[in-house]
Amino acid sequence: MGGKRVPPRAKPDVPLVLPPHVRDLLGDEAEDLLSSLRAPAPVSIRLNPLKPVEMPGEPVHWCNLGRYLPERPVFTLDPLFHAGAYYVQEASSMLLEQAFRAAGNLPEDAVVLDLCAAPGGKSTHLAALLPPSALLISNEPVRQRQAALLENLWKWGRKNVVVTGAEPDELASLGAFCDLIAVDAPCSGEGMFRKDPHARRQWGANLVETCATRQQHILNRAWAALKPGGHLIYSTCTWETCENEDHVERMAGRGAVIVPIAADPAWGVLAGDLGLRCYPHRVRGEGFFIALLRKPQGDRDGNGLLPSTAPPAKALPIGAWLKDPLEQVLVEKEGTMYAIGYQWAASLQEISGGMQPVAPGIPVAVHKGGAWLPHPALALNELLREEAFPTVDLDRATALRYLRGEALPAEDAAGTVLVRHQNLPIGWANGAGKRLNNRWPAPWRIRMR
Repeated sequence: MGGKRVPPRAKPDVPLVLPPHVRDLLGDEAEDLLSSLRAPAPVSIRLNPLKPVEMPGEPVHWCNLGRYLPERPVFTLDPLFHAGAYYVQEASSMLLEQAFRAAGNLPEDAVVLDLCAAPGGKSTHLAALLPPSALLISNEPVRQRQAALLENLWKWGRKNVVVTGAEPDELASLGAFCDLIAVDAPCSGEGMFRKDPHARRQWGANLVETCATRQQHILNRAWAALKPGGHLIYSTCTWETCENEDHVERMAGRGAVIVPIAADPAWGVLAGDLGLRCYPHRVRGEGFFIALLRKPQGDRDGNGLLPSTAPPAKALPIGAWLKDPLEQVLVEKEGTMYAIGYQWAASLQEISGGMQPVAPGIPVAVHKGGAWLPHPALALNELLREEAFPTVDLDRATALRYLRGEALPAEDAAGTVLVRHQNLPIGWANGAGKRLNNRWPAPWRIRMR
């Protein structure tokens, strides 16, 4: 949701006060901003086009599948949330869609990198916008943040997604290989003052300076990884000029072309020559900055990634679980089998040599007890061929029992069973006669009563 803050330090709570430079930027509007930050934050979600459901709410005008909800529900107790039917995201961050469209049509075989990806807001949004055969590399170097990223991406359910854990410096060995890079940079977090008390506690001049230096380093590495003619989307959740426009100007000095991002004046978004700014007293969302840069053609020779001629795997029964098994290659890593489009198999080897693969594709099977069992992520992914498994459809109350990890009653149940709610697959259960043993992952289980 917006740019990432650096981890909060232990400080006493502080009152809601605007930094001096924000008052300087806004002048008479500063008090309006302060009043809006003291009001409740709007609640918004982004629907998943792979899992269409009916959800009440008003549209977020700059995002086709964005919705404002009339009040904040208990998302934890909604089975559709766990099924990946929507992602909870503040609305300003959804301006990514306008930047994506301003970049123009991507090739069907585009390579797209989300460089600072956790917890997955920008990655799941890109997953909804990209051509189906494009490769999305979702990268998060902080190990503690990778579990949330994996969960959100796996629940979203797009194929051709690779998760890596590389530091920006590790991109260097791959040369210029990306058609589009999103840098949702770690920032000082001023735009999240309303929603996040930690952002207020940690803010200070030293933090701003540290973040600006780090952002410059990340941008330099990302720019080197971008193909000539490719686009870079840069965003933060701060209003600090040195973390936003100053970086855009610096990149323009290196030859980057600043691409305008469309913004209807009725939205309340402030459109400047260097990017878009969101202020909560003007926009129904949080503080946010976003800019789009294009790398000139001929800026440097790009390497690209090698196309693959590897044949699809045929030997394992896993192929029967997939809609299009001939279009997938299976890659084994530490007892888990991952599926990736066959055209990306050779590229995946290259990527793995320069970045740390956490999940080299979508996990479709796990090896247990001498056999391959379907992985929890497969139940939630568009790769799944539902007809390969018996199914059981659960009402809301029973689905919540399943999501808490409980066994469910059954009649003559045997083998692996696909669990669904409102026709959306959720997960697996093992039939044991009059009982369905639960296979919903323990870290994902609901603990709220």
